[in-house]
Amino acid sequence: MRNNTHLKLLSLGLLITASMLTTPASAIVVRHDKPAEQYLASKAEFPPLATFYNIGVHGTLIAPDWVLTAAHTVFCLNPGQTIAVGDELVKVKARYSYPSYQLGEQNDLALIQLAKPVLSVAPAKLYRQQDEREQVLWFIGSGGTGTGLTGETVSYKENNGVLRKAQNKVTAVTPSDLRFVFEQGQHGLELEGVSGNGDSGGPAYLKQDDGFYLLGVSSRVDSWFKDVGEYGVKELYTRVSSHANWIDQVMAADDAERAKLSSSDGFLQDGMTAENLPGICASISLKAPA
Repeated sequence: MRNNTHLKLLSLGLLITASMLTTPASAIVVRHDKPAEQYLASKAEFPPLATFYNIGVHGTLIAPDWVLTAAHTVFCLNPGQTIAVGDELVKVKARYSYPSYQLGEQNDLALIQLAKPVLSVAPAKLYRQQDEREQVLWFIGSGGTGTGLTGETVSYKENNGVLRKAQNKVTAVTPSDLRFVFEQGQHGLELEGVSGNGDSGGPAYLKQDDGFYLLGVSSRVDSWFKDVGEYGVKELYTRVSSHANWIDQVMAADDAERAKLSSSDGFLQDGMTAENLPGICASISLKAPA
């Protein structure tokens, strides 16, 4: 049996040696009864997608020099770290996590300030309405994959960074979160799916006539007796509309005020320490071309 709430990143306690490169990670987990190729995606499906590490893990460009993600993903997002937005590699200038966030809990949100603006990609818009319940949203991510019957079976290394997308319906909302359930068969959507390990920080989004809207940020699983990606699993995305004021305040503030509005905690996962973190970050970092 697993805990009822667990983060959707990796078994990061294992990521302390070179053997981490064979540790399974998952991207979008799909229906077993639909052609797998229908779930394949390209960057054009969601151009504001940011990727942090060579194992996946994502965020969304919401302004030319700001990326929104989950707070539990920021352990290596230090100043100077390279991330990808669209086809650009850019460096992190600073990170600002939600002030009350505790690892594994609600309000799992962080802002990443970029060292230079990304001008080749139109940022996503923040969804500010409070009508998310019953809306059908899209997920997107890279890494490994699997189906609702098998769970995660293909590692991110085997998948080699292929993007996948899936859709799901918001079944419930709380002040902090949007809830989704991975339904099977006739109860599921045509391209029903959920995000998985390695998709943390990724978007739940809509495409409308005036662009892409970000409604949620991939956070954690909230299910007893269900592993990530199994049919029936419940997952939580941090609700953007409930946190829009904080996002606005941080982006508008100066550096001193931002420090007061946020947490500087790195939120180290199990097995991470101050001593082994530099090696972990070096192993999973994106490398700029020589």
